[in-house]
Amino acid sequence: MTNTVVMVTGGAGYVGSHACKALAASGFEPVTYDNLQRGHREAVRWGPLVVGDIADAERVKATLAHYQPVAVMHFAALAYVGESVREPADYYRNNVSGTLSLLDAMRACNVNRLIFSSTCATYGAPERQPIREGETQKPINPYGRSKLMVEGILGDYAAAYGLRTAILRYFNACGADPDGEIGELHQPETHLIPRAFLAATGNIPALEVWGTDYPTPDGTCVRDFIHVCDLAAGHVRALEHLMQGGNSLALNLGTGNGVSVREVIRAVRSVTGMGVPTKDCGRRPGDPPVLLADARAARAQLGLEPRFSDIQQIIETAWRWYCAQYNLSALV
Repeated sequence: MTNTVVMVTGGAGYVGSHACKALAASGFEPVTYDNLQRGHREAVRWGPLVVGDIADAERVKATLAHYQPVAVMHFAALAYVGESVREPADYYRNNVSGTLSLLDAMRACNVNRLIFSSTCATYGAPERQPIREGETQKPINPYGRSKLMVEGILGDYAAAYGLRTAILRYFNACGADPDGEIGELHQPETHLIPRAFLAATGNIPALEVWGTDYPTPDGTCVRDFIHVCDLAAGHVRALEHLMQGGNSLALNLGTGNGVSVREVIRAVRSVTGMGVPTKDCGRRPGDPPVLLADARAARAQLGLEPRFSDIQQIIETAWRWYCAQYNLSALV
């Protein structure tokens, strides 16, 4: 029988749990490896959970030896731009040192395929939009720098040790599983769409708009919002590419559509039928004005076509999940 086990670090988190569901739907058996500091035990529903930290080399090796996965999907990372500016040491320790520990455990156990959760933050604030994969990478915050460091390490490990990798630089993950089984649940919640829901339902006084004087049509940041299920599908396609003998690759995962913060707020008002109180604030350190993916390479190499490309459709899935979590079923 063909081995279908995939170890998913950070599989109890937002994107990782959606990837686990997508893996199971495609015939793989996801084994979640997560320290549960920011992930959720109840999000692990499609395979076993091993509670552990990627920095614990012996625990990682024991897990790899026991399950003998065909590949590792690596989501375990700290991923808040603002927090990375305040606490860079945590980001380099977890995202870089932790990944080195994982890679060395993989080498010891002869696991040579890795799908890496990277980010558009590795590009920094390039002048040319949309951003192509060949664009110079000049990150402007510690989070982006930590991910770019790992990308470089993966290239060196590939050259020296035969590691085969899919580096997936994704843009703004959002939305929730349309079936309602899993969704976005961060503590504290910092992401735009769920915070807009919190403001609309009175759970926070107002939604902070970080920067209103950017060189964009309405003065607020413009981002490429990609549904979490489309991200998950991209990870499965990349795994299948490596399993079929494909070369290592580095791809953007986005829609190619730019949406401003104020446009998101208008869409949230439309979907919820509620007002969204806002508070205009100054720019946050490390926030580029525009981040927009050139998504053609993922389309060409992986056949990836986003199912949820419209911001209103994305917000509808997120709103259903939010209402379920706060027992607001009458509002859906």
